[in-house]
Amino acid sequence: MSVSSTVFVTGGAGFIGSAVVRKLIAATSMRVVTVDRLTYAGNLDSLEPARSDRHHLAEVDVCDAAAVRALFARFRPSTVLHLAAESHVDRSIAGPAEFVRTNVLGTYTMLDEAHRYWSALPADERGRFRFLQVSTDEVFGSLGPEEGFDEETSYRPNSPYSATKAGADHLVRAWYRTYGLPVLTTNCSNNYGPYQFPEKLIPLMILNALDGRPLPVYGRGENVRDWLHVEDHVEALLTVLDAGRVGETYCIGGNAERRNIDVVRAVCLTLDELVPDVAGPRERLITYVADRPGHDLRYAIDARKIQRELGWQPSRSFDSGLRDTVRWYLDNRVWWERVRSGEYRRSHDGADDQRGYRGERLGLGRKAEDEATARRESEESRR
Repeated sequence: MSVSSTVFVTGGAGFIGSAVVRKLIAATSMRVVTVDRLTYAGNLDSLEPARSDRHHLAEVDVCDAAAVRALFARFRPSTVLHLAAESHVDRSIAGPAEFVRTNVLGTYTMLDEAHRYWSALPADERGRFRFLQVSTDEVFGSLGPEEGFDEETSYRPNSPYSATKAGADHLVRAWYRTYGLPVLTTNCSNNYGPYQFPEKLIPLMILNALDGRPLPVYGRGENVRDWLHVEDHVEALLTVLDAGRVGETYCIGGNAERRNIDVVRAVCLTLDELVPDVAGPRERLITYVADRPGHDLRYAIDARKIQRELGWQPSRSFDSGLRDTVRWYLDNRVWWERVRSGEYRRSHDGADDQRGYRGERLGLGRKAEDEATARRESEESRR
């Protein structure tokens, strides 16, 4: 990427997006435009380290074609990193419509407006333009005990979330094959690290364990995921943008398969070492709960293509990455307390939902979720 160019990061106030923005501002001289609707997972606090006259926030819905078109005309980007997406499987079970809207319609809108803009560029600028679709390994469905997903694996999504991401990926391929838009696609494994919204497994376990609350594990915790530190993921994305071949897909993994129960136990052991609990080891808090509907048993990435062709591989082991992540949450209590209280939402003008997130289980349906939240709040009021 040219150091003097402009990059759009859609979903740039989210977990992975904000890590991309922070890296671009810290390590390049590029102008960065964060395009984000600032839904519940969009957190301006995560962009504070990227405060710069080279960083611009555009509070725009990627489904709003006129607003997106105006952004292209104003900033004239050379690169679009498309990360804007609803991403939590449990939320997709409870409310799939928003996932269809953002992940499918939003990707279509970005592609359509990117193609309109790209088609009118001078030939040299058209040749440099790139549209990177950031996707997930969940589009491939569930694996057996041995094989790994690679770039030739067929799509077999099993949740509303993964189905909408699969639909988005297919649109990206179509815009390349039909219209010639210079696209790249990446499919990554489970990310973890600083600034992750605490509905996801690792930060949820860290914060619940600090509070002495139950650590809910689906089923028996046998589901296996490949864990990728978000900063390794960012390095991979920038590598793909720099050296990836147009029209190609690259699978990005952390080489760190773990059963969910082993991840939770590792969180407990790390916290026990860093901040011992007088009540005893935190594994006592593990609670097995009814499994998620359609819960895929195993995901694993075969990342040999990106290593062989582009020279990228993860630089962090899971053990060191997890320890650094736990330390980050211990050292950044203000960040996650603002998430829990909803204060981070109240600081967003026009925020549509100012409730905090207190670790309640999602994906049970709205009525069941509200009942579970009411029970939790009642229990807390009696403490």
